[in-house]
Amino acid sequence: MNTRLPAWAWAVAWILACAAGMINVVGVLSFQHQAFTHLTGTTSLLAAAITEAQWPSVWHLLAVIGSFVGGAAISGAIIQDDPLTLARRYGIALVIESLVLLGAVPLLNRHLILGMYLACAASGLQNAMVSTYSGNVLRTSHLTGMFTDLGIFVGQMFSRAPVERHRLHISFVVISAFLSGGIGGSFLFHTFRYATLYVPAAMSGIMALIYATHRSLFSTKLRQLRDRSS
Repeated sequence: MNTRLPAWAWAVAWILACAAGMINVVGVLSFQHQAFTHLTGTTSLLAAAITEAQWPSVWHLLAVIGSFVGGAAISGAIIQDDPLTLARRYGIALVIESLVLLGAVPLLNRHLILGMYLACAASGLQNAMVSTYSGNVLRTSHLTGMFTDLGIFVGQMFSRAPVERHRLHISFVVISAFLSGGIGGSFLFHTFRYATLYVPAAMSGIMALIYATHRSLFSTKLRQLRDRSS
């Protein structure tokens, strides 16, 4: 993603990162206290579980990772390699994400672990979808890269080196959105519990509906931008 994209594309990135932050905080506050999007920490927990021969935890953590990867695989199969082109496949991916989150809520309400795996799959699907769209520049499910880019910008600024300002803009968009989603999701969870996931599910569904009704307009604008940059 770059700064030449129209304002609505930045708005979409903010909304999806906000949804990811909301989904993840529900996982952190859940009965398993398991992050749905943070696979770095999950992999570290897996390593510890393996060395301590805690096999039930090993299989659970493998399932968490596998669910996220499975969601990303669904996105890859639907969207394929189609960066910066809003074909109908993106709308389909958004609808699937919404449906998967809707399916996770009743399972989580009954403290069934399958609900957690569905939420992980939805997170993987969304992250892969945005990653494909942005050409692997933007990720909505974790902030390590965003904070790294922020640190690089600060270092470049002090050393008077050339600064990639578009990466700074991306970092602020994703960090602010993920944090806002986490704060909002935390407040909602204490009242509505797992029904909080209905909010990001609705966000994805509404975005799919908006896209379905304006797809030709969005695609035309993106083609014009791509032609001017080529």
